[in-house]
Amino acid sequence: MIASLVNGIPGDQVSILDRGLQFGDGLFETLAVVNNQSCLWDAHMARLAAGCSRLGMRMPDVNLLAEESRSLIGDHQQAVLKIILTRGCSTRGYAVPADTPETRILSLFSWDGPTSQTLKINIASTRLGLNPQLAGLKHLNRLEQVMARRELPSDCQESILLDAQGRVVEGIAANLFLQQEDQLKTPLLDACGVAGVARQLIMNTARAMNMPVEEMRLQPQDLLQADGLYLSSSLMGICSVSAIQGQNWQASRLSHPVMEAASKRIFQP
Repeated sequence: MIASLVNGIPGDQVSILDRGLQFGDGLFETLAVVNNQSCLWDAHMARLAAGCSRLGMRMPDVNLLAEESRSLIGDHQQAVLKIILTRGCSTRGYAVPADTPETRILSLFSWDGPTSQTLKINIASTRLGLNPQLAGLKHLNRLEQVMARRELPSDCQESILLDAQGRVVEGIAANLFLQQEDQLKTPLLDACGVAGVARQLIMNTARAMNMPVEEMRLQPQDLLQADGLYLSSSLMGICSVSAIQGQNWQASRLSHPVMEAASKRIFQP
């Protein structure tokens, strides 16, 4: 870690009573810093605000977050900026005190930058629980992703996560897109999963190009019938999948006009 701020003050410690530590009660955003700029800043702030609204938390002033972010980034041309917002501190128990101020944590990390590699993936045995109340949110409880990452084979770069009913949801740290001929499809995220900022950019780009992405229920066999697979995230960018471990599948397509257009925009302010 290069530097961090806790409620605007340089430091790297929080109270043991913080609800983010006790219960995972909070949200986070992870932003790429390229050419000294936070990429897709407005989209990340919009998602953070939407998450705060759904969890009943106060959204920090965006101008304050921008000022603190700039102070951390300084003259670093390339880095990762992580913003964590917790509900603040409380004593033991789940009840939320009405007057608890949120905890605001900003951290800057070294980063080698995006990669354009094609990925080999597998299908994880870890399943995502169904919880429509939290579906789409970038909340702090990432235990399912931690368990999936522990089982990731050394020769794979990502895993596909299924939900409790065996439906395709996403990668460990990325969203998934499937290509059949020229049509793009992506899993519906109304029961679990994270609605990524890069995912939304791809979908917006597709609509603008009159090639809309279809959100739908996908099964593992749909992956094996696809012409191409893509994973996207704010740090990864957009990467094509070349093979699925243990499956007789290889991509026949490694590019799509929408993905090419969106790739040019992901690492912009």
